Amino acid sequence: MRRFDRAASNGHFVPFNPRSGGRSGRGVCMGVMEDKLARMGLRLPPVHPYPSPNRIPCVQVGNILFLGGHSTARHPLMLGAKNTGKVGTEITEQEAYVAARAVALQILASIKARVGDLDRLKRVIRLHGMVNSAPGFERQFAVIDGASDLFFELWGPERGAHARSAVGVAELPRRSILEIVGEFEIYAERRTIRRASDK
Repeated sequence: MRRFDRAASNGHFVPFNPRSGGRSGRGVCMGVMEDKLARMGLRLPPVHPYPSPNRIPCVQVGNILFLGGHSTARHPLMLGAKNTGKVGTEITEQEAYVAARAVALQILASIKARVGDLDRLKRVIRLHGMVNSAPGFERQFAVIDGASDLFFELWGPERGAHARSAVGVAELPRRSILEIVGEFEIYAERRTIRRASDK
């Protein structure tokens, strides 16, 4: 009993049981991480195709996912986040933080589209954030915390804390507020976290 409590609270994985867990309307097993998102009042946005077939949102090599640049300008964002502007003049630090959190949700949506279930994510390895910064703005680290904080809240210190860089740039495509790329490790086989209700 205690082991299942620990698994549900700390995100430790146990072998996937196809007879357990809820299901979405499309018949896909809904994992604990998406349930956790829902309890936080969050949900995944739709995944939009890239404008050119020469690139895709995510490439898998072995058990590592390489996420291409996810930015703010191409589509409406979750959380009511703004899409375009330069941080430090047109966009406040707090508005940019919310935009980074929304981009993190985009990244999670791309991961789910690739592997089928967020519960397959073993750990966040690295993020690289680029912030469209006005001259003199030096708090890019605080902006990209919007994404880092979400991953940390979801996966905790052992699996959600990650290597990171955050830099300011003079311009980004389509006047995006920011753009984030990253690497994530996944489990080789589908697994799920045992729900407290399964005890």
